[in-house]
Amino acid sequence: MGSLSIWHWLIVLAVVLIVFGGSGKISTLMGDFAKGIKSFKRNMEDDESMEHGSAADSRISPPPATPANFQSEVRPTTPASNGTNTH
Repeated sequence: MGSLSIWHWLIVLAVVLIVFGGSGKISTLMGDFAKGIKSFKRNMEDDESMEHGSAADSRISPPPATPANFQSEVRPTTPASNGTNTH
């Protein structure tokens, strides 16, 4: 119970070889992680420079105010709607 058998050591060796061996999986993962961090930092710097540069020019003006008596639906009048029947 206290010591590891040959099977335990073989399993540990297999896990170590899978994780650290063969085609640099860990180094590739860490390289991709570093590229992601660099890209994130670069984009954050771009956002900050845009905020400080022309913040007043990039604002959108509010829409014009509508009159209080605005009608939502206007129906055109036709010649037949003046009270005469055209049948």
